[in-house]
Amino acid sequence: MATTIFNASSASSVCKTSKGDSRFRRAAPVILALVFLAGCGPASTKENAQKKIWEDFSGDKALAHVQAMVEFGPRPPATDAIEKTRAYLIKQLEASGWKVQSQNFSDDTPRGKVQFVNLIATFGGDAAPSFLVCSHYDTKTFDNAQFVGANDGGSSTGVLVELARVLAERPDLAKRVELVFFDGEEAYVAFTDTDGLYGSRYFAKQLAAQNKANQFRGGILFDMVGDKSLTITLPPDSPADLARGIFASAEALNVRKHFTYFDRDITDDHTPLNEMGIPVIDLIDFDYPPWHTPGDTIDKLSAESLRITGAVAAHYLSESAFK
Repeated sequence: MATTIFNASSASSVCKTSKGDSRFRRAAPVILALVFLAGCGPASTKENAQKKIWEDFSGDKALAHVQAMVEFGPRPPATDAIEKTRAYLIKQLEASGWKVQSQNFSDDTPRGKVQFVNLIATFGGDAAPSFLVCSHYDTKTFDNAQFVGANDGGSSTGVLVELARVLAERPDLAKRVELVFFDGEEAYVAFTDTDGLYGSRYFAKQLAAQNKANQFRGGILFDMVGDKSLTITLPPDSPADLARGIFASAEALNVRKHFTYFDRDITDDHTPLNEMGIPVIDLIDFDYPPWHTPGDTIDKLSAESLRITGAVAAHYLSESAFK
């Protein structure tokens, strides 16, 4: 997909390109509420059977996962911080009953050969999952800036880990879903066919090589979903059925005002999957002023924004994705 590169900071490298110049909203006021997860066990199966999955999704718990990742520091590929992040994600997922596979690979980058690791989580072994839900967990590489990517990589991953928890309380639904945490989403210089989207490009190639692409009927990608002033800006070329379903779920939960279309195409981890024939929708708030700046810190995020995004996705998975 042809794209024009944004330059959102003084650094020369960029991420998440779209056609034309980017236009961002004002940064949201800061408010933060973290939850203490230790000692807060999951609700009982009986309680969750009485509660809809989207009602069970906790924005506070999702935000606590973001906080944990941010505390590891910047998370570029092949760093100590991203290794700690992986260990944290695996621990959280396995605690909810998910089986996690590490997909290790290396690729050539503008900085030489780099090692990457995707994480793939499945639930139960009696049926092949048929729907993908994804995020990237790496942060962009900056040589002279402390970039912790609270929203860009953190928020989406926090939502996905919390979604894993609520899905696990509904095993029949969980076993139909595959969770993927991509490494290497960020480009080192600029998005091209060989720079950026390293994890999703490799994942898509492996599906093709194993003749598994037809296994998946669709997917959802989360990216930058924590801004307090939340407006999910769907790429205009989003798969039509998926977009209708997401809008319908947002309407059902009375949060439709937070979902619209962006005015240009967006290159993101959904791109390689769509190119290989798996319809994947990108839930992203691209209007985010601190994007790719040291200002992308957790004080810019809102637990309510994470809850809205996760609840809409959960509603879609429960009510529409498999019909």
